[in-house]
Amino acid sequence: MERARARVLILDDEPIVGERLKASLEMTGFRVDAFHSSEDALNKLEEEDYDVLITDLKMSGPDGIDVLRMARRLRPGIKSVVITGFATDETAREARQSGAVEFIAKPFKIKYLKALLMRLTERNEGTQT
Repeated sequence: MERARARVLILDDEPIVGERLKASLEMTGFRVDAFHSSEDALNKLEEEDYDVLITDLKMSGPDGIDVLRMARRLRPGIKSVVITGFATDETAREARQSGAVEFIAKPFKIKYLKALLMRLTERNEGTQT
């Protein structure tokens, strides 16, 4: 069964992370754009609609919390997921208060992220009741 998947924007300041996630998620059927600059990602988010934002937390320029807040203003319906190597209770709480629906510590299993994205986007596709 083939069906169009949701659009996903990935932001991680380590290009290899974004590239690997993009390739893996595209094999599952998601349409993915990956960025390693928060400014570039936010510019794209202004231009195009995405269903899910996946962002790292610690970056130069606007950090992940800033990106979450801006994404929420630009695209109120976007679902945001934070992936970070700096997971603490405080950063998780701040991320959730800024709009993140999930907070994932690195390293994580891509299988978990794919399952999460399927759950977050299945209602948008109208395939589940």
